[in-house]
Amino acid sequence: MYCIHFFVNLSNQLQKSEEWMLVRANELKEHVCMMFKSCNNMATQICLLDTLQHLGIDYHFKEQIDTILSQILESEFFSSSSLSEVALGFRLLREHGHWVSPDVFNKFKAQDGGFSKDISNDPKGLLSLYNAAHLHVHGEPTLEEAITFARRHLRSMRGSDLKTPLANQVKRALHIPLPRACKRIETLHYISEYKEEEGYNPVLLELAKLDFNLLQHVHLKELKAITEWWNNFSRNIGLSYIRCRVVESYTWAYVVYYQRGFKLPRRIIAMMIVLITTVDDTYDIHATIDDCRKLHEAIHRWDESAVDILPEYLKRLYMELLITFKNIEDEVPANVDYNVSYLRKAFQNHVSGYLQEAEWSHNNHWPKFEDQVNLTSLTVGGPTLSLSVMAGVDRKIMKQSLDWAAGVPDVVIAGGKIVRFMNDIAAFKRRKCKGDAASSVECYIHEHGVTDKVAIARIDELIEEEWKILNKARFENHALLPALQPIIDLARSSSLFYDNRNDVYTTSTHLQETVESLFLKPI
Repeated sequence: MYCIHFFVNLSNQLQKSEEWMLVRANELKEHVCMMFKSCNNMATQICLLDTLQHLGIDYHFKEQIDTILSQILESEFFSSSSLSEVALGFRLLREHGHWVSPDVFNKFKAQDGGFSKDISNDPKGLLSLYNAAHLHVHGEPTLEEAITFARRHLRSMRGSDLKTPLANQVKRALHIPLPRACKRIETLHYISEYKEEEGYNPVLLELAKLDFNLLQHVHLKELKAITEWWNNFSRNIGLSYIRCRVVESYTWAYVVYYQRGFKLPRRIIAMMIVLITTVDDTYDIHATIDDCRKLHEAIHRWDESAVDILPEYLKRLYMELLITFKNIEDEVPANVDYNVSYLRKAFQNHVSGYLQEAEWSHNNHWPKFEDQVNLTSLTVGGPTLSLSVMAGVDRKIMKQSLDWAAGVPDVVIAGGKIVRFMNDIAAFKRRKCKGDAASSVECYIHEHGVTDKVAIARIDELIEEEWKILNKARFENHALLPALQPIIDLARSSSLFYDNRNDVYTTSTHLQETVESLFLKPI
């Protein structure tokens, strides 16, 4: 990964005038608004919405998109005989928190109740069905069957006469279904291939490229600021064993909130991931069990006087923790009702989890698989980061969102389990560090006496169950959907950081090409 000084010393060549880009982008946005007004065909409208999402520019047109979705709900859209259209409408509505029954797919079934062979040679329709069905919840056998049916036929088509970009889209979806893919990575792919799409519109592509490049300038400035903060933080704590993961931490924040206007939540998320990594490394790599207990006590006291109970090497770390939280509090605008005390409490609970892991390791204790998962789905950072992302929700629902996230609802636990399972499967390949407690994979093997292959297969099944919990949450409280969405995006980020059973956060050199594409290479 890049030297941290790279972003601090970024040259002024990146400060080229943005004025003409902003003017042109605004002109293009007006053109897109006209497209919405002039398009009366429901199928065309929903394709436009899907294209905007793929290109990463849908956030500019929230009002128009909400109108389209409302119209679809009130129309006879699902009477369409096109599998691609029905599945696309199903996916988009469910993604935006609107319930649609799986019965809309019954028309594509044969008399025996299974999906008809007539749709087995429709690759675009099958791809749309495959992606849509991954928004399933518990008790939806039709969608389970749709996944199996579509996967089987899409796999049989690979290497055949599928044309680009459909062939690439099928390959990506079979690897990671669209509702679980990292949105910003999908945008990079789609911008590069959109020109080959049927119905390609040069206005949309130009706007997507301009928007991406304009946002790059914003993100680079923020990367410079966060690396400057890290330089001061790491110098002040003076701990040589701590991993430098500031760029990776900002990247994690970025894939949750990439849009303009989310500087504060990006900064809070990145800083919290850095603090989590710092304390994690201390507990895992360096601290004795007595040091772990003392640091835990000090963090729960949360007072400068608690520094006296700490060993000398941890005193500066502790003081920097207090300072960082105070600085976050100072950075929150007066008119934003983001209460940092929620975040501090979550961080304290997080450290309690680290201590429990350290006690298990110290005592050579093998926890039950369920106990291990319940604890480590919290220590992976789910509750702490879920409260961090609340800094980006609308002010009107911020207090309600903070109260909701602080209660650690099922969706927070589900998202934490997904990230933890993905992390543990990747970590199983790596050599364990000093102090590491047994992973979920190892606990399952130990408890059930099975091979690692069987254990990982079972954990993959559990990941599917957690996704169903996240999907169901979209329909349970529509008013809180803006607070739920970034939590879902935290889970989706696992597809970037733990893809192909690799942990690119720990082995960060694997992330370098992605960082270059996201932040350094204009489109």
